[in-house]
Amino acid sequence: MTGKTLIAPSVLSSDFSRLGDEVEAIVEAGADWIHLDVMDGHFVPNITFGAPVIKAIRNRTKAYFDCHLMIAPVDPYLAAFADAGCDGITVHAEAGPHLDRSLQTIRNLGKKAGVSLNPGTPESVIEYVLDRLDLVLLMTVNPGFGGQAFIPAVVEKVKRVKALIGDRPIDIEIDGGVSPETAPLVTAAGANVLVAGAAVFKGGTVDAYRSNIAAIRTAADKAAL
Repeated sequence: MTGKTLIAPSVLSSDFSRLGDEVEAIVEAGADWIHLDVMDGHFVPNITFGAPVIKAIRNRTKAYFDCHLMIAPVDPYLAAFADAGCDGITVHAEAGPHLDRSLQTIRNLGKKAGVSLNPGTPESVIEYVLDRLDLVLLMTVNPGFGGQAFIPAVVEKVKRVKALIGDRPIDIEIDGGVSPETAPLVTAAGANVLVAGAAVFKGGTVDAYRSNIAAIRTAADKAAL
């Protein structure tokens, strides 16, 4: 970590034919975490990859694997993603009826537990599971596709989540439309982890990735709380 803000590039925007190489490249370029967007074509309208792919690239880096499960049901697959080498596992509050149980399971597997909220989901749903959480991920686009435009209304939700968390050691992560222009909006509101896909992977080289990550981090850190 080289600043206040953690940058978690989403490999959803990488060249999948070179996935292991891309992971190594973004770590060399300064990524703090590797964000892994898992989609099932059911909970969200797209299909990406599963636990076997994550396991196949786990030996390419020691960086933190930040796994974002956009799948339903989620509970039957938590152990598989833990076994694949994910360090943190985030589930959607909307993906099942037993959020507290899901978070307990993740913790019992020895992993950091996160919950994600879609743009239209109020932050009140996490009020009674705060003691189970290591991370809250706020979607600033509707999940399912990369490259979407940032939804500004979520900035106020970031502020409310920050107030709800209080002094608990819980990260606030933003996913969707993150760029040097939007990053300061959310870090000023209290976010400290930024997922970026297209904004990081444009250029296709380590030097380009390094420049892209630095631009987001610099803009975010200047505005950070």
